[in-house]
Amino acid sequence: MQDIFNAKEAQNYIDRINKLSPETKGKWGTMSVDQMLAHCNVTYEMVYEPQKHKAPGGIAKFILKNFVKSKVVGEKSYSQNSPTAPQFKINGDQDFDLEKKRLIGFIQKTQQLGRDAFDGKESFSFGKLKAQEWNNMFAKHLNHHLEQFGV
Repeated sequence: MQDIFNAKEAQNYIDRINKLSPETKGKWGTMSVDQMLAHCNVTYEMVYEPQKHKAPGGIAKFILKNFVKSKVVGEKSYSQNSPTAPQFKINGDQDFDLEKKRLIGFIQKTQQLGRDAFDGKESFSFGKLKAQEWNNMFAKHLNHHLEQFGV
């Protein structure tokens, strides 16, 4: 698992994102490249722009923490065509350049804040996470979708 908090490895993700174009097609799934970028931004919005999303209620948070968390923050990669949580579903055309710029900015901000800023930080859905769990969540989600689009 790459370390999203490491400047060189964060730059690797940015370099891969910069290889995308509005015409890039996915190898699997139904999202367009602009939707995929917007989809990847949701993870960061929940950290940096939480007002954009409805927090899960008590029962939903219990289910997320006890049944979903390990799949999201663990080391194991996502399989192709994994189910997508409703708040991560992106419909309609998105602004490719805007979503790309936002995603790169979120990656840079996360790397610059560093591992210590995330150790014990409260997650929107899973409660407090260790820095490594944040890293796993960010890195494997990005990697999954960048592989989906061949970069």
